[in-house]
Amino acid sequence: MAGLPGAVRARSASPGSPPALDGSFLLSPLGGLMGVQAVLGLLVWSLIAATTYHLHAAYGWVMFVSLFFWILTLLFLVVYLLQLHQKFYMVPWPLVLMISNAVATVLYITAFVTCAAAVQPTSWRQWDYNRRAAASFFACVTMITYGVSTFFSFRAWKGLGSNAATSQVTDHA
Repeated sequence: MAGLPGAVRARSASPGSPPALDGSFLLSPLGGLMGVQAVLGLLVWSLIAATTYHLHAAYGWVMFVSLFFWILTLLFLVVYLLQLHQKFYMVPWPLVLMISNAVATVLYITAFVTCAAAVQPTSWRQWDYNRRAAASFFACVTMITYGVSTFFSFRAWKGLGSNAATSQVTDHA
């Protein structure tokens, strides 16, 4: 769980103590990526929301994916910043985070393709075209950040590829 700074430390927070802010989480790869995902996800859904998306069913899917994972990412960010994952230690947080990031990556692929395919340069409102094109770009970048987060959360879940059995073995060659 090297990608999760709060998980490396011993459980210092007792169940009755108030949550403490873990600012070092934002400096970790997963924490930094969560912050970037929150900003990019906000850009995607706000750009789509600023258009007449209700006239096109494809943009409803993009709104659902971007808004759902934006909220979920903010929830995970709060959980890790306030070290609540240590209070709810019975939840396998690295596994939950990895699955969430993997699902977000796959669904953002569909949202990006849907958004990019639905952008039409002959739109009757030029600003809708610009916003939808920008939303397509940011959906692609967001998809990439979720993919990278999936990699880092997989490494955190696996403990960087070491376990109790392999860490006991020493190479004498």
